Amino acid sequence: MAHVTLQDIFQAAFPAYERSHPLPWQVRRAAGAIMSCRTAVLGGHVQSCPDSYVSRIWYNSCKHRCCPQCSFLQIERWLAKQQVRLLDCDHYHVIFTIPHDLNPLWLDNMAPMTSLLFTAMRDTLLELLGDPTYLGARPRLIAALHTWGQTLVLHPHVHCLVTGAGRSPADQWVGVRNGYLLPAGVVMAVFRDKLIASLDAPLRVGY
Repeated sequence: MAHVTLQDIFQAAFPAYERSHPLPWQVRRAAGAIMSCRTAVLGGHVQSCPDSYVSRIWYNSCKHRCCPQCSFLQIERWLAKQQVRLLDCDHYHVIFTIPHDLNPLWLDNMAPMTSLLFTAMRDTLLELLGDPTYLGARPRLIAALHTWGQTLVLHPHVHCLVTGAGRSPADQWVGVRNGYLLPAGVVMAVFRDKLIASLDAPLRVGY
């Protein structure tokens, strides 16, 4: 069976997909980089020994962070670094996103909207997990921003890895109870209120 790469899939299917779907510029840029990486499209260079016995052509890399040919080693190194940082406790995967109604606002204000999204996420988790009702301690967080979904539509959201334990105000190491981190409904309500408040404040200042 022939080995099929992500580049093969993009080269075969993305041009038709692009024509029939509205896509943000950053998705088109990433797809273009993946399709052209290490091909004649980006040009190349020749490596040869001093006596010209052996020579070979290398096509240039795109160096885009979404390209698996270019970012594989960097990703593996990042994962190894994060693995060392993990604490000896349970960890939970939590996702925060904004409603698609706010996508136009996101596109026009990516940098401040990213900051507001991360701040609302952090404040929500620290406030709830600091409450003795749930954990009563300060957890540790690792978060990463994703700006589109699996179908390549704009979908800004943050993936969080949250420790299921932390140090209490009394400097004791405590873990979550009942086998889960937080009630989903409570997290959603607090995050929504914090995000809306952060969006509303700059608007009121402007007026």
